[in-house]
Amino acid sequence: MNDPARIGQRLVVRRGPAGNSSDHSLPFYHPNIHYVHILQLCPRVPFPTTDGGAIAMYDVAAGLVRAGHRVTMLALNTPKHYQPATALDHLGPNFRLVTVDIDTRLSPWKALRNLLSSELPYNVERFVSEAAKAKLAELLAAEPYDVVQMEGTFVAWYAGYWAEAGRPRGKHLPPVVLRAHNVEYTIWEMLAQRAGNPLKKWYLQQLARRLKAFEHHALHQFDAVAAITEADQQRLRQLSCPEPVVFIPAGVELERFQSDAAIVPRPRSLFMIGSLDWLPNQEGLDWFLREVWPQATARYPGLELHLAGKQMPARFRELQLPGVTVHGFVESAAAFMQQHDIMLVPLLSGGGMRIKIIEGMAQGKCILSTTLGAEGIHVKDGFDIVVRDTPAAWLDVLGRYYAGELASGLIGQEAARTIRRLYDNRRVVESFVDLYSVVRQRRAETV
Repeated sequence: MNDPARIGQRLVVRRGPAGNSSDHSLPFYHPNIHYVHILQLCPRVPFPTTDGGAIAMYDVAAGLVRAGHRVTMLALNTPKHYQPATALDHLGPNFRLVTVDIDTRLSPWKALRNLLSSELPYNVERFVSEAAKAKLAELLAAEPYDVVQMEGTFVAWYAGYWAEAGRPRGKHLPPVVLRAHNVEYTIWEMLAQRAGNPLKKWYLQQLARRLKAFEHHALHQFDAVAAITEADQQRLRQLSCPEPVVFIPAGVELERFQSDAAIVPRPRSLFMIGSLDWLPNQEGLDWFLREVWPQATARYPGLELHLAGKQMPARFRELQLPGVTVHGFVESAAAFMQQHDIMLVPLLSGGGMRIKIIEGMAQGKCILSTTLGAEGIHVKDGFDIVVRDTPAAWLDVLGRYYAGELASGLIGQEAARTIRRLYDNRRVVESFVDLYSVVRQRRAETV
């Protein structure tokens, strides 16, 4: 597994007096920082913070504001995640939310038309809006920004504005940074490899091919790219992404995950929590329920499995299996995690970083994950996480837990220490501020 001592080696990082992640009473302030105005372009309004993508976008914006910077967020307001323009007013006067309504709903007819008449991947095309592009141009014309940050592949299309605008005399075009939440094409390649239906496999392969071509082209539109894991950093370089390509992980607002000593987790209880509208999460849960749970509940009849997550497909909502309780959407992920004992992450496909893992670790949970699920998180098997990849190995761990032979409490304690040491959101914000300084300096040198 990853060596915790290596984290930050590829980050553009400055450590100052406020870098002490153990003291949350101090404001996040550094006297040597130049305070900047960031325009953050998001594929959705990142609120409420009920899934990893929303958490990653929200925490960076909130952390920047807390650190004294200004953030204007231009967010595509989608039917699935629709929010009022006042949704983020609680972030204060240094934050402004600007939304553009866009219909990103899946349509079989639009998908077919896209397949027949476009090289743009359908899951990117859904986020293309001329109205949003016009609003981006309007914001850039109205006031100067120090940096534009685009959150993920699905809004990378908007970097075409820079290519079209060029650098007209007298026009301020700030440097633009891509925050790569995933290398998207790799997710769809993995899904295609395991697809049983030949037609579905073919379609997923086409989607992966188009995504790879799009990401390769789009990466050249940015002044810098921030990968959320070191593995993704290497994948981006393999796509010929221009430097700098830096590694900046997702962080955790530790105050959000202060454990309540009055809550005692249910004994012998396993839990899974995540967005079940994401295909890799569905695939992983299907695998666990098919390959692991039937034998686990037969051998260890006292085990309980608790499932939580939004947008659950009917096959999960309507589960009638021994020992399984389906909670559906829960208002507080932190409270749900505290009520149960061992966190399961049976991920077989995917990229980026599993935010729910670092949140579970922040809660002091012992986590049983696949190698892919833990990818990008600096953990050590048997020390602050448990990593297994086969059904037999998962059953062995569950048997040890059932018999009281797994040091789950100690592993959870080490997990919480790892998060406090390496994934405090304030350190993540520091790294972004340093990256902004680098790209602004480079831009100044070329003007």
